[in-house]
Amino acid sequence: MKTNKSYSKRIRVTRTGKLVARKPGQNHFNAKQSGNTRRSKRAAVSLVLSARVKRRFLPGT
Repeated sequence: MKTNKSYSKRIRVTRTGKLVARKPGQNHFNAKQSGNTRRSKRAAVSLVLSARVKRRFLPGT
């Protein structure tokens, strides 16, 4: 089974093996949000993927 490339490009693997991704919804329409919300969206989010999702999108891991 092939790796889903669009999914794998959004995920970064850290040195310890954790999966990190960017928070969704930060490309545009952020001017009306509060400063705290905009600032918190800059931080990356660690992902915990189920076995089913890993098997479907990232079969090589």
